[in-house]
Amino acid sequence: MIESESAAGASARVAAALRERIVAGTLVPGTPLREASLAREFDVSRNTLREALRQLATEGLVDLRRNRGAMVRVLTIEDVRDLFQVRRTLELRAVDDGAVGSPGALAPIGTIVAEIEQAAAAQDWLEAATASLRFHQALVTTLGSARIDDFFATVIASSRLAFAAVAEQASFQRGFAAWDRTIYDLLFAGSRAAAAASLRSYLDDSEHALIEALQRYGAAEPAA
Repeated sequence: MIESESAAGASARVAAALRERIVAGTLVPGTPLREASLAREFDVSRNTLREALRQLATEGLVDLRRNRGAMVRVLTIEDVRDLFQVRRTLELRAVDDGAVGSPGALAPIGTIVAEIEQAAAAQDWLEAATASLRFHQALVTTLGSARIDDFFATVIASSRLAFAAVAEQASFQRGFAAWDRTIYDLLFAGSRAAAAASLRSYLDDSEHALIEALQRYGAAEPAA
């Protein structure tokens, strides 16, 4: 354990690191999370590691299975619908009411768009997806709420879990990378209404594509 680090601080550190791996696509749905190896890697006790896993389970990113341990969550169709309802609410609010139109907010967002395009040009679709998620996270950050930022970090991680349902990442990510550029350019031009309309279409199409992918692989609808 890091010197002078509290148990609560250690569990938060581990949870943040595992959440980041989910966002980066290096922890995919269904991956077992082995307590012993993770506790050694992060230099924490198994109790501290379990607390981090419980936090991620509360966020909907990990499933804790009795007598079988923890694994990265596999999303259902209903999860995806709920996820995109949240994304529409917060991302569209950011475009309508956030500080997204200010030069100070747009500069880092523009840098992320360039990273998306560089990854797409290199056909690094894992990195393109990660950068795209950062783009949408940066939009929400312009609302200026630390609480919303913390909550939306879990939404972004859940979005990455949803992406894993798509077998052909190149065709999926290529179209959305171009859409991120369009949204940014409209914001840069001061066209908030047009940017919001483009963002809504982006989210609608993304949700539809992910649900189709889950249906193709037999993800269950919730019981009526």
